[in-house]
Amino acid sequence: MKKLTGTALILLLLTFFAQAQRTPEQLYENDFPAPEFPPGLDWINIDEPLTVAGLQGKIVILDFWTYGCVNCLHIIPVLEQVETKYADEVVVIGVHSAKFATEGQTENLRQIVQRYEVHHPVVNDNEFAIWRSYGVNAWPTVALINPRGNLVVRQSGEIPFEAFDTYLSGMIEYYDGLDETLIDRTPLQLALEGASDLGTPLLYPGKVLADAASGRLFIADSSHNRIVIADINTHEVLDIIGSGARGFAGGTFDEARFDKPQGMALDGDWLYIADVNNHAIRLADLAAREVMTLAGNGIMGRSRLPFGQNIPNPLGVSLRSPWDVELDDAGHLHIAMAGTHQLYVYEPATNRLFPSVGNGREANLNGVSLADSELAQPSGLYYAGAGKLYFADSESSTIRLADFEADLVSVVSGTTENSLFDFGDIDGELGANRLQHALGIEGAPDGALYIADTYNSRIKVIPAGETGTQTLAGLGGAGGYADGPVNQAQFDEPGGLSFAEGILYIADTNNHVIRLLDLEAGAVDTLRFQNPEALIIDAEALTLLGGNQGDDELTRLEPQQVAAGEGALNLQLSFADELKINPLIDSQLVVTLDGEAQIEAAVAQNVFSLPIIFVEGSGNLQAELTLYYCREGAEALCYIESVRWEIPYETAESATQSEIVLARQINAPEV
Repeated sequence: MKKLTGTALILLLLTFFAQAQRTPEQLYENDFPAPEFPPGLDWINIDEPLTVAGLQGKIVILDFWTYGCVNCLHIIPVLEQVETKYADEVVVIGVHSAKFATEGQTENLRQIVQRYEVHHPVVNDNEFAIWRSYGVNAWPTVALINPRGNLVVRQSGEIPFEAFDTYLSGMIEYYDGLDETLIDRTPLQLALEGASDLGTPLLYPGKVLADAASGRLFIADSSHNRIVIADINTHEVLDIIGSGARGFAGGTFDEARFDKPQGMALDGDWLYIADVNNHAIRLADLAAREVMTLAGNGIMGRSRLPFGQNIPNPLGVSLRSPWDVELDDAGHLHIAMAGTHQLYVYEPATNRLFPSVGNGREANLNGVSLADSELAQPSGLYYAGAGKLYFADSESSTIRLADFEADLVSVVSGTTENSLFDFGDIDGELGANRLQHALGIEGAPDGALYIADTYNSRIKVIPAGETGTQTLAGLGGAGGYADGPVNQAQFDEPGGLSFAEGILYIADTNNHVIRLLDLEAGAVDTLRFQNPEALIIDAEALTLLGGNQGDDELTRLEPQQVAAGEGALNLQLSFADELKINPLIDSQLVVTLDGEAQIEAAVAQNVFSLPIIFVEGSGNLQAELTLYYCREGAEALCYIESVRWEIPYETAESATQSEIVLARQINAPEV
């Protein structure tokens, strides 16, 4: 078994569901019946197990995945698009064939389905029965079953929405042309796990950052899509960064939107944030209470970049799942770019961004230079000084060291073999000990290294001056929740660590809490907020903001009367003082006529005109603007505003106008 990375994505665009010189029968028909699902498996998001026979008439997409695989996570939002557009014709089924033992436990899988908002049926194929029957050999893989119940496609890799869209639309047109009753458009009745918020103050917190100097504690409240700031001593909630609505937007703390934020790094009143599902590095100005974007355009990249390649425009690049950030003593920001299996460096002073460790191939290759090393989904960072950057390399289940002065990558905990399948829960010397998908690494002033051994639900330590790894806290196994002495405490997939004044702060992700491990006392306690009411999300306000679907602001105009024929859509932007369109990244206007014809154009000026042909009769025009703007002289710091308009129109011989005007005032974010 192997895990397919993103290296072949460009080829997939050309080869997946390739339709050139193939007849519809060759594309959409096959005589091979799709193998039936074995009985006795656990199903999630559905009341009763599904069968291939019972799904006849539906187009079925099987997504073979494992939840620790970042490439598999990249498929989830793509399938969400498919489910939205083809809700009546297509059924998506997640076939979860676990790599790690922990991933194969149904209760853990239930947690993950909620954490990543998977809204389709998922079957726990932890014995690889479905995997084998469909001939799968890599994560992720999709298999597609036509309405007759025959298997027509099996393809590995991260498949873009455009490929699904082209193939599915063609298949639907083909079968409707044969007989409109061949496709069953009856909705599938789901029973979603965690269909509503759990009501916990935090929801799957991924990372935590303790700063004793400022007396603040920063928590990535990941599935609430926000950052919580608390007093490190009193545990009073001081502020919240982000509205709680899922999306990609800057502005004030109340307006800003994130999508599953994780790692953070602090420089005075500047908080750097790894915004994972927005594939961006964000910056929160804590004094001004503003959020900006430093790198990433909000679009997931489809390829890795070569080691050392300078990215001249960080705001225009498509990144891939940055999971953690860490500052070094030179003020450079190190980034764990999990999706390309590399580390990056961002230099705030020069606005430079470049891959700094790893060639992008997914492996556990050590004892080589930074350029030649091969990583596997780095997800946690700790800078120890003197050019030494430790990182939790999750898919190789190791803790590794990038030594920038020696130009060397080595392993300090976990297997020393070049293997992605050599994992376990074993204490001992380097080479003999084993971890399981560790996500966090942190150091203490005395030189000790602490490890969030995530899938073992333990906290482990490499004592100062030693080379062996030993369990510090947690009972392991399936995980649990218990405070008390370290030999009795329990965690559930902890993902992040931070040290301050003798306390190890732990993001106990699946328990939805922050834990405090007092190293001197040898005891674990749970952080209890002094004012938990400050963390309550107003469901009504969240709905007005667009909920957790990341909906942009929608403006519906009154019906417009226009002359038939050649016309125009005029966009007029007015900016407050010192604001302007950011020249470092293309703003985009997408116009859709009557739900079909689509026109895209880059917006580089405040007044912009787009030619439109108004067909005689009535229709509907939709316009979507993604605007990147900045302050004069601060082009590297980017605000984002997304606006949608819906404009019904009708043509009339008496109409004197042949254009529609869209006006928007862009104001400075309120402080």
